[in-house]
Amino acid sequence: FRGNNVVREAMHAAFLYHAIQAGLDMGIVNAGQLAVYEDIPKDLLELVEDVLFNRRPDATERLVAFADSVKGGGKKREADLAWREQTVEARLAYALVHGVVDFIEADAEEARVKLGRPLDVIEGPLMDGMKTVGDLFGAGKMFLPQVVKSARAMKRAVAYLEPFMEAEKASAGGARAGAASAVAAAPVRESNGRVLLATVKGDVHDIGKNIVGVVLGCNNYEVIDLGVMVPCDRILREAAERKADVIGLSGLITPSLDEMVFVAKEMERLGLQTPLLIGGATTSKQHTSVKVAPVYSGPTVHVLDASRAVDVVSSLLSDRLRDGYLASVRADHALTREKYGSRREKPLLTIADARANHLRTDWDSLELPVPWLIGRRVVEPSLEDLVPYIDWTFFFSAWELKGRYPAILDDPTVGAAARDLFAHAQTLLDRIVSERSITARGVYGFWPANAIGDDIAVYRDDGRAREIARFHMLRQQEPKEDGRPNRSLADFVAPKDSHAPDYIGAFAVTAGIGADELARAFEKKKDDYSAIIVKALADRLAEAFAEHLHQQARRDWGYAADEMLSNEELIAEKYRGIRPAFGYPACPDHTEKRALFDLLDAPAVGINLTDSFAMTPAASVSGIYLSHPEAKYFNVGRIGRDQLEDYAKRKGMTLDEAARWLGPNL
Repeated sequence: FRGNNVVREAMHAAFLYHAIQAGLDMGIVNAGQLAVYEDIPKDLLELVEDVLFNRRPDATERLVAFADSVKGGGKKREADLAWREQTVEARLAYALVHGVVDFIEADAEEARVKLGRPLDVIEGPLMDGMKTVGDLFGAGKMFLPQVVKSARAMKRAVAYLEPFMEAEKASAGGARAGAASAVAAAPVRESNGRVLLATVKGDVHDIGKNIVGVVLGCNNYEVIDLGVMVPCDRILREAAERKADVIGLSGLITPSLDEMVFVAKEMERLGLQTPLLIGGATTSKQHTSVKVAPVYSGPTVHVLDASRAVDVVSSLLSDRLRDGYLASVRADHALTREKYGSRREKPLLTIADARANHLRTDWDSLELPVPWLIGRRVVEPSLEDLVPYIDWTFFFSAWELKGRYPAILDDPTVGAAARDLFAHAQTLLDRIVSERSITARGVYGFWPANAIGDDIAVYRDDGRAREIARFHMLRQQEPKEDGRPNRSLADFVAPKDSHAPDYIGAFAVTAGIGADELARAFEKKKDDYSAIIVKALADRLAEAFAEHLHQQARRDWGYAADEMLSNEELIAEKYRGIRPAFGYPACPDHTEKRALFDLLDAPAVGINLTDSFAMTPAASVSGIYLSHPEAKYFNVGRIGRDQLEDYAKRKGMTLDEAARWLGPNL
């Protein structure tokens, strides 16, 4: 069928769809001419699949005859408006499935006039369209960005119809009419259930939670989103007042794990049995089974990502599925706890033995670079300077599209969704840059420093007489093989008794100033899709800022004056030195951010800490710079009680307080 692109593209799309289901995981395609399986005309699809599966002896002849009757130029870049010739109900369904908002208000008005009541439009073609979206998503034929676009179209239609419903309600003296929920896509014929979502106290990250809310709304659940930094008492009060069927807790930083346990304990104390969902980047199935589920007798489920949320909630609220689903969840919790309790881990070294196996450095022969700057320096780069440093792979990951950029754009499974999302992100990024709607601002600096045991002492000047900050580091205690050291970040700084004049750098940057306001402006326009893109872009710009500034810092420090690396090489860390962040595996204690922020006076540039040491704005990055040629990232891993006691003493903390902040490492 060379030259007949209508048939060729249909055959390619159908073959890829079925081959992927059967296990195909690599292929070379022309991404610009790859049709969407769902969009293949049904008569053509039947003929194509008759050939692919050899379903009838005349399959070839029938397809050849069909091919002779069509002339196809294949996929065209310009918009195909043939769908505008269908009925208004079909047009609304098409707009929802494809996320098209260009005609949504006009079609909603036409449907309102045709059907007689605005609520009939919502409960009829709009909800039918969203049911199709939910079915396609559940079948793996749509992806999260497409679902969020569909929700945007739904919200636009509902926003247009709401004034008519209010007028109808007023004229009828309070007759039946729906009201839009806070996050759900629309007032619905009868919602599948009411779900309350919140990012827990002390945490400010909400991209994943917002996507979950939109996905649930698309599947006819009423969603109550309380936002970020929500204390326990408000979560439980609102859940009771609004008669929530399910409570979902979200968090990104490790202190949020303890807050979720606290919420679960309070729910148990109050005698609640409301299903509790646990989700977020630092949460895990093991944490949920070992720490949360044992303190709450009600249903407790870890939700791995947004794509699982609908199945979990529907199973919990289904009279038919609930008992069997809960039995499997509780059995899974018990098995996870059994495995956790019976795990055979190697005994830890004593902290004294771990320190004796520290990284060896010949400080007498190592040439230590000297930065030109001592003290702090405020920077406010243009966004244009940061864009080339963006690592787009993690942008797609935020939307649960797995794959490395740029290869993901040609991925046979998610490539179409990735390309569409990328195009919208580029358009919005260009607008943000040109309108200066987001500001990037940061502070960095260098100071004389030396290691004192596992601490890093920071001095005011080269006299090294006045200590102005101290960073307390942890050391690996797992036994090492092949002569590898038990590392601590303090190993990468010259010990005080070596008399080697070493230095340390520090930084805090944000690209989130104005991001929340811009996102809220989109939310007011019923455009959650763009609002979530804004937050994801702000996160990527903050990381790009950190990469850009680290490159500048290496040059300022004098050991990378001639460094010329591509963005790919920067992402792969093909340079000397590291920039570890407190709260991450090499230095997992978030409370160390207080000393860092005091040293940098980070609040003066608009970056602050919550009570749980989350940074605000959310799109912020902070840490220290280490220049040692052998400096590398590592995981501290498990630590023993002897190191915990030593660490608490060094920090002036109680043992219980230190244990709370280092819980995942104990």
